Amino acid sequence: MTLFLGLAMVFGLVFGGFMLSGGKMDIVLHALPYEGMMIIGASVGSFIIANSFSVAKKALKGIVRVIKGPTWKTKDYNDLLALMYELTRIYKAKGILALDDHIENPDASEIFGRYPKIKNDHFALDLIRDSFRMLSMQFDDKYGTEDIMNRKIKKHHHENLEAAHAIQTMADGLPAIGIVAAVLGVIKTMSSIDQPPEVLGAMIGGALVGTFLGVFLAYCMVQPISGRLTQIEDEDGAFYHVIRDIFVAMVANNPPNICIEIGRGNIPTRMQPDFYEVETAQKELPA
Repeated sequence: MTLFLGLAMVFGLVFGGFMLSGGKMDIVLHALPYEGMMIIGASVGSFIIANSFSVAKKALKGIVRVIKGPTWKTKDYNDLLALMYELTRIYKAKGILALDDHIENPDASEIFGRYPKIKNDHFALDLIRDSFRMLSMQFDDKYGTEDIMNRKIKKHHHENLEAAHAIQTMADGLPAIGIVAAVLGVIKTMSSIDQPPEVLGAMIGGALVGTFLGVFLAYCMVQPISGRLTQIEDEDGAFYHVIRDIFVAMVANNPPNICIEIGRGNIPTRMQPDFYEVETAQKELPA
């Protein structure tokens, strides 16, 4: 919701300051629909040219993500620690074969069923399942495991950042597109050079609205959205790093509670549960 608060401040203070200083909104409002059609139309068209439809869809979803905020909350990290503790405990006590039904059919698994949000995140689920599958194939080198999981997480993160990069590229082009609209306004003005000064002044003011709109949209709206989306992707990416850290600690033959503590230590600070909170939650899990 910080998006709406920020937009309210931007519009209120920019246009409020303009009017309080004696500026007249009639010229801006008269030129805005035409300049907006050129600038927004050209920027959206350029965006479509520069990106595939899959990236364009990600960008639209990315704007929704900026409104909603990060996917993973404090409760989700608590659930992740509990899920990984259950899986790690079973693996240490009974071996990889005891996890086969849970890994191959998570929809029917009681363990995964207790954590539906994690189960419904395809990448988190696949990262957990594929890592245990490697164990079942006797791949238990902790360095190799960490490297493979890092590669998967890096690929996933790179793909998720495509939308933010596309929106940033759009922001980079908006000031120049605003100049294009302004130049067209100047051309129109020069074709009416025989008009009185007050008419020419209004036409030049309308042309400058194009430059203003391009810069305003770029630096007050589109670029901040790109920056916030990048922050969200980085923050959500920490969730998968916790899975990696716990799994690598497990492959290194650490006991389940140590594995979970290693993972807990790498949770972002503002969402990190207390040590005793995690310990209490582990005691409440089914035996």
